[in-house]
Amino acid sequence: MLAVVFQVRQLSTKKPQLSVLLWERAMEPQRGAWSLPGGRLRHDEDMTSSVRRQLAEKVDLRELAHLEQLAVFSDPDRVPGPRTIASTFLGLVPSPATPELPPDTRWHPVSALPPMAFDHGPMVTNAHARLIAKLSYTNIGFALAPKEFALSTLRDIYSAALGHPVDATNLQRVLERRNVITRTGTTARSGRSGGRPAALYRFTESRYRVTDEFAALRPPG
Repeated sequence: MLAVVFQVRQLSTKKPQLSVLLWERAMEPQRGAWSLPGGRLRHDEDMTSSVRRQLAEKVDLRELAHLEQLAVFSDPDRVPGPRTIASTFLGLVPSPATPELPPDTRWHPVSALPPMAFDHGPMVTNAHARLIAKLSYTNIGFALAPKEFALSTLRDIYSAALGHPVDATNLQRVLERRNVITRTGTTARSGRSGGRPAALYRFTESRYRVTDEFAALRPPG
């Protein structure tokens, strides 16, 4: 089992980017190559519990807001040696959580992945495509966002995850119509530039649900 864990992260001075958690393989084959964290299922655990355990034990990651099984990769030649079937899981870490990672583990922008072991690159691509679809027809954005946020923050998170610009006003209208977000009744602290404090919002639920099964958040134009 392998986990594709995403988080929208602020990298240097650039806008937030969707990043994926990778670690360096410690054993052959392809020792030292970047790969997805994971491992084998124990006889006394279910698959979801196993993935959570492996993320906690191997890369010290416990801040998951969402975890679900995604796909099975079963090409006979996907790895050298005996045939190995891999089941992938989608994991999401909210911003601005900052998990302390071991030295061999690092966040990489999805838009600039390093060379990866075996078929792990296509696994990331598959998981990203599924995340994009789910952002359109479910409330899964709760698993990437802070508990409270300004609309500009939510816009940046959706833009990073979708891979294209998102208009904050349109996003607000769509998510409020679906009862996905609501105002908290409070405002953000004013910045150094002053100006009117931004209203804060929150997701109405922190449990995954389908909100509009036929919806799609498309690029502008």
